[in-house]
Amino acid sequence: MRIALADDDRDIREQVSAIVRKAGHVVDDFTNGLDVQKALQRDTYDVVLLDWNMPGRTGFQILEWAADNLDSPPPFILLTSRQDKSDIVKGLEAGAVDYIVKPESEEVIRARIEAAARRTSVKETRGVVQYGPFEVNHASRTISRDGDAIALTAKEYDLAVLMFENIDKPLSRGYLFSRVWGGNIDVETRTIDMHVSRLRSKLGLTPESGLVIRTVFGFGYRMDHFEADALA
Repeated sequence: MRIALADDDRDIREQVSAIVRKAGHVVDDFTNGLDVQKALQRDTYDVVLLDWNMPGRTGFQILEWAADNLDSPPPFILLTSRQDKSDIVKGLEAGAVDYIVKPESEEVIRARIEAAARRTSVKETRGVVQYGPFEVNHASRTISRDGDAIALTAKEYDLAVLMFENIDKPLSRGYLFSRVWGGNIDVETRTIDMHVSRLRSKLGLTPESGLVIRTVFGFGYRMDHFEADALA
């Protein structure tokens, strides 16, 4: 998973970042609310951890902004020293899916992050799943169209499945790279662009297929249902 962490307390950032990385996830950390708000406009995260009080924007302000400005907000967890139930309720009503009262144990932090991701992620699927004319076989790691198998590399398969599972949701290049290639996007974005181009060609993602991959300029890509009526 790709996690965003915003907290102006250096010790908390280092502690939580270490826990996230130890669990095998990628984490981007921020020292203030304004920076994480900007990151949410250009990137995709599976879970976002927000300090309640921090400079730039508070966690509560980020929640309100996300509700008004993001089409598909990620699950937010509030990091707070507040134990007043009214404050916690306020955060949950604003859009947070959970909260962590600092300090907390490694096991609880890891469990709550993974639980938050499960609430909004596509459920793990076994067997065969249909997306229009495409059939994804998770057991054999193959994709076919109208019964005809499509020759894909391992990375092309992983990228295709990730996009099928997030149809109509924009995914940043950084998110695609971390989920498919397992790290931060420290190489040329041409790697991703080339794989997307190959998928368009190999899968035949044209209006006739009912699915297309659109470029979200300055951000990444989005697989969309193609509505023929939109051109009428």
